[in-house]
Amino acid sequence: MTYVVTQACCNDATCVAVCPVNCIHPTPDEAHYARTEMLYIDPDACIDCGACADVCPVDAIVPDSDLTPETEIYQDLNAAYFLGNPTVSRPSEVPPEPVVTGDRPGPLRVAIVGSGPSAFYAAEELLSRRDVDVEVSMFERLPVAGGLVRFGVAPDHQTTKAVDRVFARTAGRDGFRAFLGVDVGRDITVDELLEYHHAVIHASGASDDRKLGVPGEDLPGSVAAREFVAWYNGHPDYADRTFDLSGRRAVVIGNGNVALDVARILARDPERLVPGDIAEHALAALRHSAIEEVVVLGRRGPEHGAFTTPELLALGALPEVDVTVHGGYDAPDAASIKLQTIAEYARRIPQPGRRRITLRFHGAPVEVLGGSHVEGIRIAPYGEVGAAEDLACSLVLRSVGYRGRPLAGLPFDTERGTVPNVAGRVVDPAGDRPVPGVYVAGWIKRGPTGVIGTNRYCAAETVDAIVSDHERALLPQPPRTGDELAAIVESRCPDSFGFDGWRRIDRHERTEGRRSGRARQKLVAVDAMLAVARGGAADQHLPQ
Repeated sequence: MTYVVTQACCNDATCVAVCPVNCIHPTPDEAHYARTEMLYIDPDACIDCGACADVCPVDAIVPDSDLTPETEIYQDLNAAYFLGNPTVSRPSEVPPEPVVTGDRPGPLRVAIVGSGPSAFYAAEELLSRRDVDVEVSMFERLPVAGGLVRFGVAPDHQTTKAVDRVFARTAGRDGFRAFLGVDVGRDITVDELLEYHHAVIHASGASDDRKLGVPGEDLPGSVAAREFVAWYNGHPDYADRTFDLSGRRAVVIGNGNVALDVARILARDPERLVPGDIAEHALAALRHSAIEEVVVLGRRGPEHGAFTTPELLALGALPEVDVTVHGGYDAPDAASIKLQTIAEYARRIPQPGRRRITLRFHGAPVEVLGGSHVEGIRIAPYGEVGAAEDLACSLVLRSVGYRGRPLAGLPFDTERGTVPNVAGRVVDPAGDRPVPGVYVAGWIKRGPTGVIGTNRYCAAETVDAIVSDHERALLPQPPRTGDELAAIVESRCPDSFGFDGWRRIDRHERTEGRRSGRARQKLVAVDAMLAVARGGAADQHLPQ
């Protein structure tokens, strides 16, 4: 028997560290890791010890005997990786315990801005180190933690969301405390944080989106997929948004995983979304949706699709949705499983009366059409000579990339949408020197690339830089104490609370969800969140 990595893989590579025979690849120190879709287990080297399955945070690793008809293809995916990337599997060397000599510096106090994956991975890296004593203060603008896991991962991908168990474990470590409901930049400045901490890590993600740059893009009914995702995931800032679902066709522009997520949510039978954690207002709207077809539009061919193979396979496994390919497609000889899958979708015959997702390639959007609202989109052949086509639709969702926003007091690269940095150290372009005590991690550091687990090694690099700078006495010494920090936060943000309050919210949502057969019943109103965090009831604060 061998173990197999399946579609829920988060790439955080916890499994790599515990494998005694080095059969899980690519590892974080291999070049392929930065761009891999998932991790893979070598079937010829696996010794069936099960250590990888025990530590997997999202239960993505299973023995081959437990594969289902829907997941059997992952056995082929795992084996195919090693055919294309021969690797010598050998017992891993256990790294020696760090040896600390001489006088150790005092406790390292670090503030982390944000509460998503990169923030929690950074906190874990700091608090689990044996070579330095660390205290971490985490700041989150909202009353709920989780970032991309809560507000970005699709509500029908609950196995992926299970990584929040790892974050809850980090929050229980000695030396960790959280300040939820505190907006860094408004309630407290970065300079003030440095009065209480040696270093500040900005891990606030990429909260803006890229534009198409075509006429009509700003018409009502043409919006960023990011906003739609935040809406159906119950983000408080987007809970009151409305989307026109009255037409028969929607067009999603982009060929990444987010584009497939959005198409899937639009096309699915809403009742199949109930077991997840979709926001109640979104579920109600989708129940009245008239959309029959969702077109996923990519400029280039199938071989350039940015979506991962697992996400593509999941699309075709929906029992109530047809998946087709506009214009057909034949995969070349020895094609990848991804291209073979697209070719198989192209051969499918849609069934009357079912909703449909149409993958359309080689089409560039050149104009969003309409007067007072979206009525269609003009598509031209990309890189080829040919006539443009007008496609009727009532909703256009652009999914062409997330983008970071400038942070108060920090330099910003407007072209890349990131904060200039070297290995996580923020660099002032004017003098090409690090800004003392200021660091970045996650998407605001490297751009919107990778999956959840990619943030683990991104955060580790930043933490290594902080610890190195601390040991070399390069960090500013904070003149004030942590107790003083708590007092100043309480005076400015009386509604803020710690991680105990978040645990009450989490427990409330899960309890209410179980009563209706759901993973959780999300609170979307800030007042309701605050009431539950204080130990009260949410009912009187729910939106009517």
